[in-house]
Amino acid sequence: MNLKILGALLRKEVTLMRRNPFIPKIIFIMPITVMLVIPMVATMDVKNVNIAVVDNDHSELSSRIIADMDASETLRVSYICATHDEAMAKVEADDADVLVTLPQHFSRDMSTAKIDVEANGVNATKGMLGAQYVVGSVGNTLRQWRSESGLPDMNSQVNIINRFNPTLTFRNYMIPALMVVLLIIIGGFLPALNLVSEKETGTIEAMNVTPVKKTTFVLSKLIPYWIAGLIVVTVGMLIGRFVYGLAPIGNVGLIYLAAILFSLVMSGLGVTIANKSETLLQSIFVMFAVIIIFQLMGGLFTPISSMPDWARAFTYVIPPRYFNEIIRAIYLKGATFADLGLQFTFLAGFAILTCLLAALTYSKRS
Repeated sequence: MNLKILGALLRKEVTLMRRNPFIPKIIFIMPITVMLVIPMVATMDVKNVNIAVVDNDHSELSSRIIADMDASETLRVSYICATHDEAMAKVEADDADVLVTLPQHFSRDMSTAKIDVEANGVNATKGMLGAQYVVGSVGNTLRQWRSESGLPDMNSQVNIINRFNPTLTFRNYMIPALMVVLLIIIGGFLPALNLVSEKETGTIEAMNVTPVKKTTFVLSKLIPYWIAGLIVVTVGMLIGRFVYGLAPIGNVGLIYLAAILFSLVMSGLGVTIANKSETLLQSIFVMFAVIIIFQLMGGLFTPISSMPDWARAFTYVIPPRYFNEIIRAIYLKGATFADLGLQFTFLAGFAILTCLLAALTYSKRS
């Protein structure tokens, strides 16, 4: 690869971007708009709240409490653990949304004993509602039990502890994942439109008959958008920090690494779509469909665990799923690279796959 040629082409692309009346506005205005507006208006309902139970009582009452929770339409007792540490591991791995601990001798000491409910606050909505569902289910069971036993009703015996997001602020759950929307637009949508517009104007045909290698040409088209994507992520983090008071607990470098990998995924996909599109309108329709699928099935607005079985299976081939998991875990849990190794591996695999598709589908005619 001739670096001088690449440098000249990059300077040309940056100049064109700067003179374009549309692209600079998208790069700088869109992240500000998205990060300021969507966290204030987005909300959702949840179901299939996974419960991890630590039953230290092993009584008829504790068994009934567990059975009633599992029979609920919104709750699902997924794990019955021997120790609190075992149950917390399920919460930390996002396999459980709520941890319920039934103390020893609870059925004997109902007047003083308390049930602990710990909500996974990474998903603020699901954690908050899940905890409330658990409190309601346990309260109903206890009232029925005391009524059947001829005992008077009493105050709530449940303590709620919210993990990772103590205030259960939904914005804390939404803000990190909104960066996926920005990277989809900046890293995938804009490069695709840029390449197709050059097809329509004939500029790309002029480049095809030059000695410039296709790798150099494609990189000159993508590198400015990769840099723009990192700028957008930086702007998003700054808004989260200074407007909403949300700063990542974990390593910021891992956020940038995930952003780079996801930018590669989106740019590779965008170039592939551009290579197969003959008109600008055609590429817009295809990219719009991809964006809708990525947003709806990537876990941005709808918890993946609340989706039907077929949809949950399909999300494993949706790259935003892994980016959302990475950035939320880093922001709210302080997760390390070792904790997120599987997600980074999948994201890197998708980056390699989409870049290969982009290279294979682009043909340079000399």
